[in-house]
Amino acid sequence: MEISLDKHSANQASVKIKLNEADYQPKVDAKLKDYAKKANIKGFRPGKAPVSMVKKMYGTSVLVDEINEILSSSLNNYLKEQTFKILGDPLPMIEDADSIDWKTQTEFEFQYKIGFVEEIEFKLDDSLKATSYKVEMNDAEVEEAITNLRSQYGKMTNPEVSEENDFLYGDLKSEDGTFEKTFSLPLSKVEKKSLKKFVGVKKGDVVELDPSKAIKEDLAQTVGVEEEEVEKLSGKFTFTVQNINRTELADFNQEFFDKLFGPGQVDSEEAMRAKVQEIISDNYNKEAAVYSDEQIKDKLIESANIELPEAFLKEWLIRANEGKVTEEQVEKEYPIYAKQLTWTLISGKIAKDNEIKAEHEDVIEKTKEMIREQFASSGMGAQMEESMGMFVDNYLQGNEGQNYMQMLTSVQNDKVLAFVKEKANVKEEKISADKFKELLEN
Repeated sequence: MEISLDKHSANQASVKIKLNEADYQPKVDAKLKDYAKKANIKGFRPGKAPVSMVKKMYGTSVLVDEINEILSSSLNNYLKEQTFKILGDPLPMIEDADSIDWKTQTEFEFQYKIGFVEEIEFKLDDSLKATSYKVEMNDAEVEEAITNLRSQYGKMTNPEVSEENDFLYGDLKSEDGTFEKTFSLPLSKVEKKSLKKFVGVKKGDVVELDPSKAIKEDLAQTVGVEEEEVEKLSGKFTFTVQNINRTELADFNQEFFDKLFGPGQVDSEEAMRAKVQEIISDNYNKEAAVYSDEQIKDKLIESANIELPEAFLKEWLIRANEGKVTEEQVEKEYPIYAKQLTWTLISGKIAKDNEIKAEHEDVIEKTKEMIREQFASSGMGAQMEESMGMFVDNYLQGNEGQNYMQMLTSVQNDKVLAFVKEKANVKEEKISADKFKELLEN
């Protein structure tokens, strides 16, 4: 057997494997003899058929199986000995395989494409600068959140006359009759100058409008049409009111508090406001932590400057997901995949160099945290803790063990990022919710 490597570029190569009879024939002969001992062939007693007949019947398939097994183990062992990091899986040259004559050939040559990266280098010290954001809530933002919750748990009514923030259910028609749609119009989405037309109306009233000017945002979604139909919503239209819907805000009472946080968790308006502020702040700061982590990843990815074998990886993604993805989908999603792969390579090196490992106990604790968050507002705190072991086992054993592996990867990622932050120059900055939203949008 001969194995050789031919590098085509800094990150792509081909591996050639040559086999002769001595490499595979002894295994083929042994397998055929074993077949002959077990074969049940018409005209012969079980196990008494001549090997020559068994070879004629099964020889080619046994040959193919044995050679494939030799190729697989030989290629894997050879690649393990290399200093570079293999990406994806080796891709067999299909045109070479199609030209093989399994009945007459005694020597075989196979080629595989491989993609790899050499040494991964980056700086991990205080030259890596990052910002950790702490989001601070103001009273107006908390009040807005509380109003939204009161609306969500409020009572629906159908008043005679409309007011601001009502929903008008009715028929939208174009003057020329080419468009007609029945939908619910939130007056909160009506432009200020046009709003007065919709306030004070009753059932059966008709309002004249130009939807493209009167509805200030999400025109297609508000009316309920596809984006390509938006151009039809310009010009003279009428809206005939069929019904007026209004949500009366929920009262600050125990029933409302229990719906929000579970029975007996909060017993006063003051405590409810404090709880809402705490939850919103926690949510923002979790999001801010994710944002900061992504910024750190981006800077490490940039400093490492890893050149991935793009052409190879795109081909591998298509062949590995045969029939599930198109070339267009791979082209579109490749940048996201490449970024994640690069971070995985960097994270793996940091973990290996610094002996960072995700332990089973860490996986259990992280799973518990996830479950507690999911049940946070259910009011089942005590009962949930009593059955926590069952919840954890059910989750980690689900999805054929993939849930466990995903959680293990998540824990490893958390540990690596914590290590990076210890080495990097991370400064904390207090920021308003509005300012943080601007950061996310940019």
